[in-house]
Amino acid sequence: QVQLVESGGGLVQPGGSLRLSCAASGFTWDYYAIGWFRQAPGKERGGALCVVSSGGHTHCADSVKGRFTISRDSAKNLVYLQMNGLQPEDTAVYYCAAGQYYSVVGNDYNYWGQGTQVTVSS
Repeated sequence: QVQLVESGGGLVQPGGSLRLSCAASGFTWDYYAIGWFRQAPGKERGGALCVVSSGGHTHCADSVKGRFTISRDSAKNLVYLQMNGLQPEDTAVYYCAAGQYYSVVGNDYNYWGQGTQVTVSS
């Protein structure tokens, strides 16, 4: 019943910015955390880039802290990932995921969107 749909990906030049959106439905904010993940070509999916808890607390990995920010608009059932200072190594498919635990581990999340492609290239 939980459904997640990512949008906002695309092609951007190095140094540029994108804001990804995750539209969520079929769940109650009081019980689910939302995390953003990515999988680059030829690599395994890593840990969460940023997560927001059911209570609205946020955390981002050190690797992206200062460049990426997660936020949510509970009234609109939207979670955002603002990405600044993008570099070619950020090229990946970006996913949002929902789970009942506030975690950076992808396997702790139960529901996943289809992903949105982000390509950083000149």
